[in-house]
Formats: sequence, structure tokens, C-alpha cells
Amino acid sequence: MELGWLLWGAAVLLLLHLLMELSPAVNFALRIGFYYVLCIVCSGLTAPVCLLVNGGRTVKNMRIIKTVVKSFKYFFGLRFEVKGLENFEVEGPAIIVSNHQSILDMMGLMEVLPDGCVQVGKKELMYAGTVGLITYLGGVIFINRKSTTSAKMVMAEVAKTMIADNVKVWVYPEGTRNCTGDLLPFKKGAFHLAVQAQVPVIPVVYSSFTTFYNPKKNLFTSGKIKVEVLPPIETKGLTSDNVSDLTDRCYNIMRETLFRLSGRPGEGKDSS
Repeated sequence: MELGWLLWGAAVLLLLHLLMELSPAVNFALRIGFYYVLCIVCSGLTAPVCLLVNGGRTVKNMRIIKTVVKSFKYFFGLRFEVKGLENFEVEGPAIIVSNHQSILDMMGLMEVLPDGCVQVGKKELMYAGTVGLITYLGGVIFINRKSTTSAKMVMAEVAKTMIADNVKVWVYPEGTRNCTGDLLPFKKGAFHLAVQAQVPVIPVVYSSFTTFYNPKKNLFTSGKIKVEVLPPIETKGLTSDNVSDLTDRCYNIMRETLFRLSGRPGEGKDSS
């Protein structure tokens, strides 16, 4: 009986392997499905640990979450090449901004996430089962992207909390995922926040995922991701009148770096 189950199991695994080799769509669906299951299961297992160790919602839980998520890359054959981590070593709070490409960004985030850093995420994440629970326990700040007034109120509170608790805040200024290999125009919320709190902006750039991950082409293979933490951009002395220039400056620097890391040097220099 046990031998029969083993043979059936081996046959199913062999069939799945053949389907993955023959069909990119099947390969993509299975890998994405496994990624979702991994997120759900690991979130469910990690949440009790966070509660036992730190007692509830706190940015300290990010150390535990980071340790777990950093193991995900081995399941998917992803390698990270990181430069500039010393640029996180600024005294006091800071705003960290990075490009936002796909659901895989969580792995990239946890690969370099500094201690004492909280993320700003969409409110819908709160209702994502165990994933929502673990993001809540990790101190993620949720905003309602559909309500400009609500988002501004939350960001004003973030500024106060950032200074009072001496934490860094990680924001995706594009506002939504963008797997085109380029940057979407930046929203100004993060830069208003930096100027309001008079804290530096630290850009973080991830190379394009398009060579190994592209949902439109059912592409999901192994690959290397280059990450560069750029030098902080100071905001001391800036006012709300300078926010547009600050946003453009950061956008241009990050876009040029994105193309360089992705093997397309020169393309980002034409942006205005």
C-alpha cells in the first residue's frame, strides 16, 4: 500500500516536472502558487513567534520576519548582489524610497531592510489573512490609497511617529507595481513627508526583474537581482516649495541607476 502511494507520488511529481518544462504557463502558475502558499504558511507560523518574543505589534518583529523571508530566495533560485548598505547608517530617522516591481519585492525588501524601519503599505493588505496579520505585527503603516484626505492624515501622523520613535520609513513612491523595466512617475507623498520632518531621503534601486519575471509572458525563472542603496539626499532647510524639485531629483537619480543596474546604461540620462 505504501509503495503504491510512493509510486503515485513519484508519477505526479514527474508529470508536474514535465509540464513545467513543456509549458511556460504551467511553470509560472506553479511557481507563483508555491510563492503564495509559502507566504501564507510562513506568515501563520511566524506570527505566534512574534507575539511570544515581542508581545504584539512592533517594528522589532521585522527582525524575525526578515530572517524567515530571506530564506525564500533559495526556493526560487534568486541571488542578490547588494551595494551601499553603509548609506543606511544615518543618525536619526529617514525616508527610504525604492522602485516597486512585483509581488517578489518583499524578498528584495527583506534582503536589505535596516533595523528600526517600518513600511508604508496599502490598506487592503490588512485583510490578506495570515499575511495581513504578520504585516500588522511588523508595524506596517496602512494607508487608504483611494482617499487622498485619509492618506495625507496618515502621513502627517507618520511624520510625528518617525521623529518620536526614531525610525526609518520605507515608501514605494510609484504607488503601484510596475514590471516594465522603467519607473512610473513618483507620487510626492514621501517627499512631502521628508521635507515636513526635515529628514534625509535614501533611494534604493533594484535592477529590472524582466529577464526572469514577467507575468505577461508567463516567465518566472531563477535570476540575479542587483540592489544599490544610494547616498542620502538631505532635506534640511527645504520647504514645501522644494518638494517638486526634490521628487524630480530623486526620480532621475533612481531611473539612471535602474538602467545601469539592468545593463542599459545611458537610457535614464534622457529623462527630464
